[in-house]
Amino acid sequence: MPRRRTTSSASSTAPSAPSAPSAPSSSPAPRNRTPQPVRVRRRSFGDFVKAFFAFVALAGLVAGVPVALALTVGWPLPGGAPSLDWLQREITVETFLHILTVIVWLAWAQFTACVLVEVKAALSGAGVPGRVPGSGPSQLLARQLVAALLLVGATAASLTPGLSQLGQSLEGNQRPAVAAAQQTPGLFAQQQEQAAATAGALAEQAGQAEQAAARADGGGSAAQGDTKYYRIQPPEGRHHDSLWEVAERHLGDGRRYKEIFELNKDRVQPDGSRLSEASLIRPGWIMEMPGDARGGELVEMPDEAPNVSEQVQQQISDYARSGDHAQGGGHSGGGSGDARVSLPEQRPAPATPAPATPAPSAGQDHATPAAGQAEATFGLPEALLAAPLLAAGLLGALGRRRRQALWQSALGAVGGRRGMEPPTPTGDAQDVQDALLVGADPDGVRLLDRSLRGLAASLAAESRALPVVYAAWMSGNGDLHLQLAQPAGKPPAPWQLGQDQTFWMLTRADAERYEEAETAAPYPGLVSLGTMDDSRLLLNLEAVPGIVSLSGTEADRAAVFASVAAELATNGWSDRMTITLVGFGDDLTPLAPNRIRHLDGFEDLFETMSAETRQRRGALGAAGHDSVLTGRTGPAQHTRWAPHLVLLAAQPSDEEALRLAELAADAGRLGIGYLVGTGGPDLPGAAWEMEITGQGRLLAPLLGLELDAQLLPVAQQRAVVELFSDADPEHGSDGSGGSGNRPPFLVDVSEQGRPAVYARLVGTYEIIGLDAPDGDRSAQLHEALALLLLHREGVHPRVLSSALWPRGVTEDVRDALLDRLRTWLGTDPDGSARLRTDATGRLTLARSVVSDLDVLRSLYYEATQGRGAGSRQVRGRLLTDALVLVRGPLLADRPEGRYRWLTHEIIDAQLPLLVADTGLALCEFHLERDRAEKAIEALNAALRTAPADERLWHELLRATHATDDTDRLRALAADLIGRSGARGLPPRTEALLDELLPTWRGGAAAAG
Repeated sequence: MPRRRTTSSASSTAPSAPSAPSAPSSSPAPRNRTPQPVRVRRRSFGDFVKAFFAFVALAGLVAGVPVALALTVGWPLPGGAPSLDWLQREITVETFLHILTVIVWLAWAQFTACVLVEVKAALSGAGVPGRVPGSGPSQLLARQLVAALLLVGATAASLTPGLSQLGQSLEGNQRPAVAAAQQTPGLFAQQQEQAAATAGALAEQAGQAEQAAARADGGGSAAQGDTKYYRIQPPEGRHHDSLWEVAERHLGDGRRYKEIFELNKDRVQPDGSRLSEASLIRPGWIMEMPGDARGGELVEMPDEAPNVSEQVQQQISDYARSGDHAQGGGHSGGGSGDARVSLPEQRPAPATPAPATPAPSAGQDHATPAAGQAEATFGLPEALLAAPLLAAGLLGALGRRRRQALWQSALGAVGGRRGMEPPTPTGDAQDVQDALLVGADPDGVRLLDRSLRGLAASLAAESRALPVVYAAWMSGNGDLHLQLAQPAGKPPAPWQLGQDQTFWMLTRADAERYEEAETAAPYPGLVSLGTMDDSRLLLNLEAVPGIVSLSGTEADRAAVFASVAAELATNGWSDRMTITLVGFGDDLTPLAPNRIRHLDGFEDLFETMSAETRQRRGALGAAGHDSVLTGRTGPAQHTRWAPHLVLLAAQPSDEEALRLAELAADAGRLGIGYLVGTGGPDLPGAAWEMEITGQGRLLAPLLGLELDAQLLPVAQQRAVVELFSDADPEHGSDGSGGSGNRPPFLVDVSEQGRPAVYARLVGTYEIIGLDAPDGDRSAQLHEALALLLLHREGVHPRVLSSALWPRGVTEDVRDALLDRLRTWLGTDPDGSARLRTDATGRLTLARSVVSDLDVLRSLYYEATQGRGAGSRQVRGRLLTDALVLVRGPLLADRPEGRYRWLTHEIIDAQLPLLVADTGLALCEFHLERDRAEKAIEALNAALRTAPADERLWHELLRATHATDDTDRLRALAADLIGRSGARGLPPRTEALLDELLPTWRGGAAAAG
């Protein structure tokens, strides 16, 4: 068989991107390989000399300065309070000396504080050295002296810059990590050595660009050689083989993977499949290589390959015949890092190429067909409709924020009483809220959280450590695939191995059987990036071995960063984390004030993260853990090893990027992740590189990723922040407590205001004024009407559809139900339909359709701010009528499995507060006329609906005390004590009992 020759296209490789140097005999290791430890220098005599002089300097500055001041100058301040005569005295030399002495005393005190802070941090090994205000140079000097003093002990390993850098600026103290590791022996030397090796490789990048340019100039074309072949190897004890790694080992430059791809694209492999994407290669496939490929694993033509089996020889021979059409030059690929993320194979294969629009919610079985997907969205942002996990997190956090505002308002913690209703959103905020309601997948979040915690609990029970997980895939049918950094053995049941040893898989059916596990969230750094085919990718940012860079236009990058930040701040599978944002235009803090913090620029970030990195290394070493994952599987370690994720939207300079890369070299082990924005590819020090296109595609060819990106564009970002800001307890509180109590829908509570349709929602669900609907759609019609009654501002048709059919439904089925609902509700006397559509396309009810909740709100408003505010008699009647409407909890008899949308509402918190406020107002009304029994009756009626409201119990104690019946008061106190259980009475309740019934403690002790 004649030999074919190929001309290498190495000359076409872009010289501007740094690449690994090649060698004819050995191939360089990929940039992300596990760093090898360097040799640690033992302590020398010079170290002891430095420690001695540091001790002398510290003793002189800390002890010598005050002694010298006391002996030479004495106490500089006056013995008494200064008078006017003292201020009018002539300023002498002695006055100046006293002023200077005070300044020296203050400087000594500040330096001494710095020494104490640094010594504490060094000796503990688990704390970040605190920053003494205004002490930059002083604290730096103290740090140098303490480090030199402790250089002979193990604790010095956790300190930074060495004594040789004394006198340099703080910025200048950042030395290459290799040298730092060599000069910091001690308890944490091993961790620093690992970080140093990777950082040392990063330092070599500056020279790689020069080598690439020299190769392009001096070797315009690669040496021509015989065509060679490579057989993809199985992943035995390492990651999946990839074209990048093959190119790096055998061509000296991983960016030449496209040459291999072009030579083998669409050629039939031994298993009958074809190479269609550069990231999808399988063990046993054969790759034709460029002629300049080198390495022992390569073979030339089969007749000259004695170490290859006859079967493989035949496969290569057959493959060679198919390659005449495959001649083609490669192109350089930008980027860095190994291909470590791949799509699971155990998934329903799409019949057609993936659509350009985002995939439906992972974990939900949406039944809406293509025709339904094409319907008009009435302005709802598709970005949030296609982000089910993000939407669920935002929706849950928004509900918690609104409940917090209600509770704080009820307890008078914020200004005046704001009322029962959160502000009704309008415009973009209303569209975003509707999109959250439609797109949210709370079941998917719940299953993901339980599955991960269940896995952690099972591994802990088997005394196994958590494996490093790079990514999680949620398939369209709800299965969960974890992609491990390396094989970790057989997973615990019900988990099973996936397509190979680096995939662990859990089916949705098995995930449904998981219960709540009392364990730490194992992978809180997972965040959604987008969808590929029918699978959603969550990348584990804290496990990436270095920096993840994101290139693209500033607007496109901002949409990705906002999505990532919002999901990290509100997701349901994390216990606690810190998210540091740098270079963000709009403040995202309102989403999660306890998680998010903003920094002004790179220097603030570098200073903060340097301290954080030192602290985590020290804490891990002190605890005896090799990584944060080890700590998360231990007992009672739920939040100690929470991740710290840094999102740097502003592009750093090359120097700043290299400094950050040195800092991030050991980040994966410490639970720190970095996502950095850049205007172009080849960010210095980036471990993984991604690109966001103007079409919303997230590309990372070296990772095997081409996703429909999850985005949060600036308009939706501002609308989301507006929702959270409006829900803040302190937002808009003016102390008046007036207009905030006005309900969004007021009912005419006079005799002339009798409604045509009246629905009882508080208690058993009943409808007056309509005949009961026939057929099996009755339950859905009642549920749809309840949703509309609770949202008088209007309900988007897609919100109604997702509420009634969480798994999706066709458009014609939804429209048929709306027609039935419109027919059932009928028309008003003027002929207008009672179910209407407003200008925005939202469904609204006519004013003739009323619920008892509307009446209850209106009665309370009229009694406290309307007609009853000026008439005591009217107020008492209105409040009494309001309490009569309360028959139990909201929709007390709702069928199981229905009304699940109520979990997104805050009505379950609004109704008890409204009833409690009504009962308290009526109690006050009766006590003004010394009608204690009537007051007790009103309070007991309110307690049936709001039994946990502490205010009602306090007023009940006061009203009972007003009856002068001590036995009755003592019985009520005993009842309260019994209800409190093991947690005991609240402090305010105890204080009130001490005031009203001083002997209650003796009775409680006797009963106990």
